[in-house]
Amino acid sequence: MTGRPTAAAPGTSPRVVVVGAGVVGCCLADELTARGWTDVTVLEQGPLPAPGGSTSHAPGLVFQTSPSRTLSGFAAYTVRKFGSLSVDGLPCFRPVGGLELATTQERWADLHRKAGLAASWGIRAELVDAVRCKDLWPLLDTGQVLGGLHTPDDGLARAVPACRAQLDRATRRGARFLDRHTVTGIERAEGRVTGVVTDRGTFPADHVVSAAGFWGPVIGRMAGVDVPLQPLAHQYARTRPLPELAGANDPRTEASRPILRFQDRDLYFREHTDRIGIGSYAHRPLPVDPFAVPPYDEATAEGLAMPSSFPFTEEDFAPSWQDCCGLLPALKESAVEEGFNGVFSFTPDGMPLLGEAPALRGFWLAEAVWVTHSAGVAKALAEWMVDGRPGTDVHDCDPARFEDAQRSPAYVAERGARQFAEVYDIVHPLQPADEPRPLRVSPFYARQQELGAVFLESGGWERPHWYETNAALATDWDVPARDDWSARHWSPVAAAEARATRERVALYDMTPLRRLEVAGPGSLGFLQRMTSNNLRKKPGSVTYTLLLDEAGGIRSDLTVARLAPDHFQLGANSPADLTWLRSHAPGDVHIREITQGTCCVGVWGPLARALVQPLTRDDFSHEAFGYFKARRTHIGHVPVTAMRLSYVGELGWELYTSADLGLRLWDTLWDAGRDLGVIAAGRSAFNSLRLEKGYRAWGQDMTTEHDPYEAGVGFAVRMDKDDFVGREALARRGPVTRRLTALLLDDPTAVVLGSEPVYVGADAAPGAASAGYVTSASYGYTLGRCVAYAWLPPLAAGTGVAIEYFGQRVPATVADEPLFDPEMTRIRC
Repeated sequence: MTGRPTAAAPGTSPRVVVVGAGVVGCCLADELTARGWTDVTVLEQGPLPAPGGSTSHAPGLVFQTSPSRTLSGFAAYTVRKFGSLSVDGLPCFRPVGGLELATTQERWADLHRKAGLAASWGIRAELVDAVRCKDLWPLLDTGQVLGGLHTPDDGLARAVPACRAQLDRATRRGARFLDRHTVTGIERAEGRVTGVVTDRGTFPADHVVSAAGFWGPVIGRMAGVDVPLQPLAHQYARTRPLPELAGANDPRTEASRPILRFQDRDLYFREHTDRIGIGSYAHRPLPVDPFAVPPYDEATAEGLAMPSSFPFTEEDFAPSWQDCCGLLPALKESAVEEGFNGVFSFTPDGMPLLGEAPALRGFWLAEAVWVTHSAGVAKALAEWMVDGRPGTDVHDCDPARFEDAQRSPAYVAERGARQFAEVYDIVHPLQPADEPRPLRVSPFYARQQELGAVFLESGGWERPHWYETNAALATDWDVPARDDWSARHWSPVAAAEARATRERVALYDMTPLRRLEVAGPGSLGFLQRMTSNNLRKKPGSVTYTLLLDEAGGIRSDLTVARLAPDHFQLGANSPADLTWLRSHAPGDVHIREITQGTCCVGVWGPLARALVQPLTRDDFSHEAFGYFKARRTHIGHVPVTAMRLSYVGELGWELYTSADLGLRLWDTLWDAGRDLGVIAAGRSAFNSLRLEKGYRAWGQDMTTEHDPYEAGVGFAVRMDKDDFVGREALARRGPVTRRLTALLLDDPTAVVLGSEPVYVGADAAPGAASAGYVTSASYGYTLGRCVAYAWLPPLAAGTGVAIEYFGQRVPATVADEPLFDPEMTRIRC
């Protein structure tokens, strides 16, 4: 997030050129002009109002419930906005509802989980039996149906009329829409966009927004901006008229029954008056080269209905047709009358690309956006452009979120195809991709393999979650059994690793922790302005601090080590942190990422000092090397930067060195620790230990939607220091109305995983609105209870709540923090 909208002269607004007049471009023009930016030009290569992109063929399904709170919020706004629009007397959204079917026990359990997600995000949903499913969809053969999830406020968006309605409204406010304008170039100067070149003239611009759909990579290349998305074709067919539907629907509104999803066979259905439309994700991935898609006139000359509509491949659809006939027996007397393979976009992680391109100021992306989320995305982007920040957290949509290693064409193609294949799959939140792996590995990777590491993946990094060689340590510990869902990507070995960390000493691979170097004469002043805590300390100090936006929201949290008067090392989170800092840095400050060339071992546990002290000539006693201090030293033959930090609540150090010396560092520590019972421990134990200690995870527990005080990190704010970003907003803040709250589950055998709804009062009535939702959760092996953190209204310690997990209310109690070692005696010793 740049946080720096372009200032306009009095009485004027910045010049904005939007490339693409599909649903996203039209929504954005409407949102921008509603906020007073009226100098908006929308360029479209095809004819209006249906220019031939994905919007023109989209079936219009809007399902609001998603594992992503951000996407659910976007969809909810789309429902509200399109529901308020009409064209020719007909609404642009028809709330026919949605019905997801379960024909397997696994899917039925997952629908219980999705009902919990809906409750967490404030979406109406109810689980219904097979009889009710038949009432909602009379053509169903319910012999294979176990039940369904009914979402009455979902429905069908009429995308092209919604575009017309917003086009007309934006035009009345001053925007102009120009069709038959093919963009041929993006002009730029001094790192900023300056205009858009078309086959019919050049349009000067202060801001350019690429809302070009699957042509996004084409527009991006013109701007010198990488747009990591993969277009794929998706099959959609319409049946012949069905006698069973004769007279059932008004031809003007087409549908009255819920959108039907048969996800166990990767299918969905909607009515088209007396026909049924069928979409399938069951076929092989059909990648499309965006640079080879013909423009509108060429496509129609070649016999295509539009550029985004490819010929229907009947052989791909044949197995799905059999599944359709099994679910809806009336189809056995019908057939596919028409079909096409429609093109739309997937990113490597399935999320949109939303925000300003890091490499080109004023060039914004609104790509890989489905009709479902279109209005919500446009609103967030308009807020971002006009006000400097969106009103909702969008960090998982930021174009800067992908690492360089995740941007190769091969990676984008493979992961994009995987996202297509998994649209209707039951995907565990920890489930890693199969390919391409391994991609990024630490210098310790070979040793980790020898120790039986079970790797999951994040940011392209192979990250050990536990080590099978520690399995013997778990045999004498009675770890509560888990249900099938929470047992996925988990092992009781994690409990043994957590205990060994609490009782002896463990090595943790912290290499994927992002590291930035900030240096130069103005470094201290710059970091003082950019962060919330006071960094004006002696070299050798380490400080936990926050990056805030102008509204006081938490953009990120950092550890800042002052290694020399003008030299700092930062522990950061996402690539967006680097972009944010660089966008504000003066000329005498130099910022670079050093993650790739360095590595880190966390040495934690009560015997950590006994392990490292014999390996160095420097004094590692508490008096000589206090908590939150740093120094350069040697561990054996290896030069390291040692920082006395602990994310697990135990004595220890983070030891940093260059990548070429990483293996020697690991072996030195491992050999020295044998007599102490040292083990290697993984992220599963790490997460348990950090939650027992109450350490927040940015992006999961706190985001830009939260301020430091409600998130429980107000100790990292120094209002009496020099001015800093967000200070003014914090000074104006009102009383706290919500808090990130620690919960302990009452049942020592129960677990939750995150995103579950929370109800205040253990006996909260069924159907009551949830009071909040869980952000992070893990079993606390030291405490003998599952720990959960949740956003809730302020509640006193001891208050009873209930967490809904797969349809069951699990009692929990609000607890004081920190849950473990509140006196900090284990860390400060």
